[in-house]
Amino acid sequence: MSKLTMLVLLSATALVASPSFAGDAAAGKTKSAACVDCHGDDGKGDDENPAIAGMDAAKFTKAMTDYQDGTRTKDAQMAKAAKKLNAADIADLAAYYAKLPK
Repeated sequence: MSKLTMLVLLSATALVASPSFAGDAAAGKTKSAACVDCHGDDGKGDDENPAIAGMDAAKFTKAMTDYQDGTRTKDAQMAKAAKKLNAADIADLAAYYAKLPK
């Protein structure tokens, strides 16, 4: 088998396998109660809280992990909320908010 064929097969396998690591949007919806208090039912935020509806899942995940590890410190309430989440919670919430319209 040529190197190119092997590369194509490995790439295709990665693409097929990657959705299994994605969060569950339905589970994220059930976990969103704490987010709703500030970001609203629709995730569109308000004058004081940014919109998270339609936010890229990777960007959402990065923001949450930055709050968890103290890299992001602008909002103490967000840091406190993020620290209560585990990796699965974050993935599920990221999937849910990514699917909401902006």
